[in-house]
Amino acid sequence: MPVALDPPSSLLTVAGVRIAVTEAHIRYAGRRDLTLLALAPGTQVAGVFTRNRFRAAPVLVAEAHLAAGQGIRALVINTGNANAGTGAQGQHTAENSCRVVADALGCQPQQVLPFSTGVIGEPIDLAGKIAAALPACVANLAEDRWLEAASAILTTDTVAKGASRQLEIDGKRVTVTGIAKGSGMIRPDMATMLAYIATDAAVAPEALRPILEQAVNRSFNRITVDGDMSTNDACMLIATGQAGNALLALADAAVLVEAITAVAMELAQAIVRDGEGASKFIPIRVSGGRSEAECLQVAYRMAHSPLIKTAFFASDPNWGRLLAAIGSAGIEDLDVERVQIHLGDLCIVQDGARALGYTEEAGQAVMAQAEIPIHVALGRGTAEEQIWTCDLSYDYVRINADYRS
Repeated sequence: MPVALDPPSSLLTVAGVRIAVTEAHIRYAGRRDLTLLALAPGTQVAGVFTRNRFRAAPVLVAEAHLAAGQGIRALVINTGNANAGTGAQGQHTAENSCRVVADALGCQPQQVLPFSTGVIGEPIDLAGKIAAALPACVANLAEDRWLEAASAILTTDTVAKGASRQLEIDGKRVTVTGIAKGSGMIRPDMATMLAYIATDAAVAPEALRPILEQAVNRSFNRITVDGDMSTNDACMLIATGQAGNALLALADAAVLVEAITAVAMELAQAIVRDGEGASKFIPIRVSGGRSEAECLQVAYRMAHSPLIKTAFFASDPNWGRLLAAIGSAGIEDLDVERVQIHLGDLCIVQDGARALGYTEEAGQAVMAQAEIPIHVALGRGTAEEQIWTCDLSYDYVRINADYRS
């Protein structure tokens, strides 16, 4: 079960975005595995994608279609098959998938973005399955289907993930709604998941990607479950412009950036709370570094240590594992006698050694909690960063051992 995470009970509609989901029988029977987003004319779309060198065919096609600059009118998302590691055939499949969606909606293939998630390396007639399922999708397009889409894009996730915010810009009510999937193969180098965030705000085209990058760097690029980067990651920002506000340049968009970032952060943390087999949610804050990069270097070294992650699963306050990870993070001139570590409010390490007054019982009490904040103070500068991770359990092994079964 996810850590203190319930599926959203409702999500706000975004004018100009219509959604439908259906069964395309891509891998499993009786599962809604195809999602279609139809966008109003004039909608602006920006995206960031995985930096994995084995980027999946839909990622390559989506990047090319965005670069073509013809305006995006639809997104098509399938689960069950990643269409990754499929070579030229996979590229052809992704392009054909866009073609059948374009034919159904009356737009150009380059105005369609494809997204796939699921098993890597298995060829599939994806376009054929999408074509067969599209009539049901197109007939059911509606603005109030965000919750259905949040469920239809899941793979090993146990709950749907979605968030909404509303704000006022130029006296107009503006909505931001987002959904995401991700549970395993989570290590950010952009964002390791599929995420779709939409707003009805009017945003200048040149401002949309910088807004998305700001939000991603404070949210999806600060999470990790297992340190593995997917081939299919994508995070999209959609702005329909139907709220009626004056067109926002980047310099004028601070309030919108804050709302989009808040949605992205809620989704990102939901991914970690629903990490495969997770039983603990672990925020890691590193302060007192000489740079943000240095702080992140230490934080990720801790977050990716199997010894630390399994100790947290066992509720074992084995703080020596924390010391070992910090010391091996590659900070060559680290003065260990200045390092302090807190678990929650409990100081466990002070001046590089066990804190005076610390007891195993006190450490055990903190480790038994479902949420265990770690704070490492390096004592060498003013920079600070935070990431979010989870523990490593028996269920993580079971889920991934059975993934293709």
